[in-house]
Amino acid sequence: MAKYLVIVESPAKVKTIKKFLGSNYDVQASNGHVRDFPKSQFGIDVENDFEPKYITIRGKGELLANLRKAAKKADKIYLATDPDREGEAISWHLMQALKEPPEKMHRITFNEITKTAVKDSIKQARGLNMDLVNAQQARRMLDRMVGYSISPLLWAKVKRGLSAGRVQSVALRIICDREEEINSFIPEEYWSLEGEFKAEGEKKPIQAKFFGTDKKVPIHNKEEMDRILKALENAEYEVTEVKKGERIKNAPTPFTTSTLQQEAAKTLNFSTQKTMRLAQQLYEGIDIKGNGTVGVITYLRTDSTRISEEADQAARTYIGQNYGENYISTSEKAAKKGQKIQDAHEAIRPTDISRTPAMLKESLSRDQFRLYQLIWKRFAASRMAPARYETTSVKIGAGEYAFTVAASKVAFDGFMSVYTQEDDVKKDNVLSQSLEKGMHLDLVELKPAQHFTQPPAHYTEASLVKALEEQGIGRPSTYAPTITTIISRRYVAKEQKNLYVTELGEVVNNIMKQAFPSIVDVNFTAMMEGLLDCVEAGTVQWKTVVRNFYPDLKKDVDEAEKELEKVDIQDEVTDVVCDVCGRNMVIKYGPHGRFLACPGFPECRNTKPYYEKIGVSCPKCGGELVLKKTQKGRKYYGCENHPDCDFMSWQKPSEKKCPVCGSYMVEKGNKLVCSETTCGYVEQKPKQE
Repeated sequence: MAKYLVIVESPAKVKTIKKFLGSNYDVQASNGHVRDFPKSQFGIDVENDFEPKYITIRGKGELLANLRKAAKKADKIYLATDPDREGEAISWHLMQALKEPPEKMHRITFNEITKTAVKDSIKQARGLNMDLVNAQQARRMLDRMVGYSISPLLWAKVKRGLSAGRVQSVALRIICDREEEINSFIPEEYWSLEGEFKAEGEKKPIQAKFFGTDKKVPIHNKEEMDRILKALENAEYEVTEVKKGERIKNAPTPFTTSTLQQEAAKTLNFSTQKTMRLAQQLYEGIDIKGNGTVGVITYLRTDSTRISEEADQAARTYIGQNYGENYISTSEKAAKKGQKIQDAHEAIRPTDISRTPAMLKESLSRDQFRLYQLIWKRFAASRMAPARYETTSVKIGAGEYAFTVAASKVAFDGFMSVYTQEDDVKKDNVLSQSLEKGMHLDLVELKPAQHFTQPPAHYTEASLVKALEEQGIGRPSTYAPTITTIISRRYVAKEQKNLYVTELGEVVNNIMKQAFPSIVDVNFTAMMEGLLDCVEAGTVQWKTVVRNFYPDLKKDVDEAEKELEKVDIQDEVTDVVCDVCGRNMVIKYGPHGRFLACPGFPECRNTKPYYEKIGVSCPKCGGELVLKKTQKGRKYYGCENHPDCDFMSWQKPSEKKCPVCGSYMVEKGNKLVCSETTCGYVEQKPKQE
């Protein structure tokens, strides 16, 4: 009988697909890529029009030999790697490595690992899409050029083992820029005023917010607040306007890779890496009791919100039967305009909507279940009708000023019967009594409150993914590895959910900004992604992209090398004496940043943490303040007398005391700001001689 060989990427898919195809098919896994650039060489022949040099990946020789044996016996070979650029490139590498006649090889793709999808893909076998392959080749070569040209410079300048990547360097820069923004942020004072009122015969008071006159009046300081309170002393309060209306909240679109990573981080507290690992398991196949192994979600790397007609129809039928006809969405979800979408893909959705999370609970691990439930609910909600709110807005006149109350209650829950996000969960502000125009109100209390504006938030993995996507940097498959790389290299530390730049990250970012401004330029990186999309679409030759990129990079690298030659990097000698051998210790760089080491290495291996004195006395005990780092590498300022003195500050303290309240001042950009948040005193930092 005819024998067919099907090659997939992951061993986890083998069992699932073999079950769908039967005994005529031999299913084997390539375990990802089988060929790549050599580790020890550049791997790109610049003189020979940038020809790439590929070799078999170390450790893959035996696997490849087994695949070649199976390929020889087979009448037809189906390459069933993932349905994206990377998958297409793996299929191309397999074609080159198997050395079988091209007419014997066929490319098949499926967006979900279900019996129907896999069998249909065999019927629709096609040739290789070289535009996809070339887009991946170009990306791989650009990354190799950056990594192998710039990393040695970082080794020379800072320490061995550092690396620069095309996308990771930009991600690091985005985080560094945000850190600078936070450090130089000056809080501004503002005030709010709340009024508590009672209508005659009512027990429950009404909470209203100060609005202003005909237009909104901001309150900047205590003097302005006192003026308003004075004007309100003898005011009469009455309802001057009651407006009723309706607000519609539309259903969300189904998940793309980026929105899934963001939502899983926010609601389930998953890292991007964990989200992708679990989604991969759900896609490759889960052993469901009574059903065998089956893929329960569609392909997880996508930037499309499109849904196939069959899936859309099945969802609408399911919603009609389980929730009622009035819950079915009447509108089509349009994809975001003006955005490059790999529309061969669908959004991430369950492969069968009737397979509810409750039905699968016993077959899934706790985290798999939570992620599947999130995907299932979001997809079901995306096919449902909008939620409708009844809104009431009330204006309360108070002399020349006015207060406002806004209330809303859900009239029809629509998609929210299945799926709600954080901002949907806020309690409805329902008016417990009906207010009418002209109604007199008694003032119970006025509550003035002082506030200060807050700096922008530190990036989290979720908000960084959002920033990368919005600025067109990276693609669905690159977000998680990019973030994982900058954390594992210790350029960025993750504490709670926040990402902080480490000392090492700052050094690398400064070198990159100085020597390779275009590599860490957000717009340049986004333009390169756009060019790779053009290669995929077949409108730009991949060699053109590489030919245009390399000469500029080479010029920058040569210039940076000359500059670095001028810098003689000697170990900085300190006045700290080695406890073991009595030599003066020197400052060195390690994976966590700077530390003190004995120059007598390897005879003397003594090391100590390095604390840089900042020339400022501790506001608590008068000791010296030093620059320290948390375990994960985030910088802060603490007292040298720790643990006897527990002073610490994230901002750099100054010797100067606040002339208003006497607290210590901290540096923020070119300003000095009082460390006491309720004081708000700011002055210009004196220029250094």
